[in-house]
Amino acid sequence: MRSTSVRQNLGAIVLGFESVVMFFAALVIFGLKALPAPLALGGGAALCVLLLANAALLRFPWGYGLGWALQGVIALACILVPLLAIVAAIFIGLWIYCMVKGAQIDRANAAAASTDPEPDV
Repeated sequence: MRSTSVRQNLGAIVLGFESVVMFFAALVIFGLKALPAPLALGGGAALCVLLLANAALLRFPWGYGLGWALQGVIALACILVPLLAIVAAIFIGLWIYCMVKGAQIDRANAAAASTDPEPDV
């Protein structure tokens, strides 16, 4: 059985919650008529699907790069609705924290695993 890293698990949690919030943000963009309806709803749906798919793609090293790119897309949404900057700041902050702390915990776990003898099963 393959164990997943803490960084991967935390990143997937952030991306999952972010997809839900961005669904509602797409509805806000549609309701405020900041974009035409097909673009607001279609783009929002595509962003939500990409966020959810990226949660599964974090098992690959390039999945983290895609996660950073999606954070940039969310930051760009602030151009359409400036109050989305609050949401973007919260989720980008969470993403950064999870990437940094998750990597630290993974390194600590790897160091502990390399010094501990294998348990008898």
